[in-house]
This record gives sequence, structure tokens and C-alpha cells, in this order.
Amino acid sequence: MTSVRQLLWKYRRAAQPLFWAAAIFAFVMAAIPHPPDIPGNPSDKLQHIAAFATLSLLGAWAFPRLSLIQLLLRLSLFGAFIELVQAIPFLHRDSDPLDWIADTLACVAVLAAIAWWRARPPIVDAARR
Repeated sequence: MTSVRQLLWKYRRAAQPLFWAAAIFAFVMAAIPHPPDIPGNPSDKLQHIAAFATLSLLGAWAFPRLSLIQLLLRLSLFGAFIELVQAIPFLHRDSDPLDWIADTLACVAVLAAIAWWRARPPIVDAARR
């Protein structure tokens, strides 16, 4: 029987385009002057948290050889870059350092959970003993 870890490793190449598509989508939605409304009208912070939690999960899957600290730093820099882009006046967006903090904290939470999951011993199937 194949473990979840083996499946994730096997299909990591499929995760790379998903990661890059999500990163591009997040950047475009953050940079366009009038992004579309999202059903339920979640707050800006919730949108940032959802985007960076997703990027963290996809990034850890797509790039398993990259340390989680490196992934955290890179995603945090990406969040800071988004805030710098939003500060461009003709985009009519609001740059908020708290958005960058929300991005980074979302990454920390997801990557900490992934670090815990990676560190735990694999579950041995009782039938295979």
C-alpha cells in the first residue's frame, strides 16, 4: 500500500504548476485596481490569509526539498512585494503592513503544521507487519 507521503512525492511535479498558477492569481488579484467581489464578501485580511495558507500548502508540496524556513521567507517576501505594488498610486489599492503580517502568520501556521506532520513517524499498516 502506498503511503500519503509517497503519493505526495510522486505527484509533486503536478503541484508545481498549481503553485505558480496560485501565486500568479494572488498577485493579479492583489494588483488589479478593481478586483471582482468574492461571494460572502470576506474581509481583506481573510483573503490574504486564505491566499497565503494555500500558497504555503502548495509550496511545501511542490518543492519538498526546499526547507520550510526558506519557503516561509520567500512567501513572506512575496507578501511584502504585493504590498509595495499596492502602494503604487495609479492602481488605487490600499497598501497595509498588517496585510503582510497576516500573510506571514498564515504561512507560519500552515508550515508549522506541515513540519509537525513531516516529523511524525509514518503510520505502519497492521496488515503489513
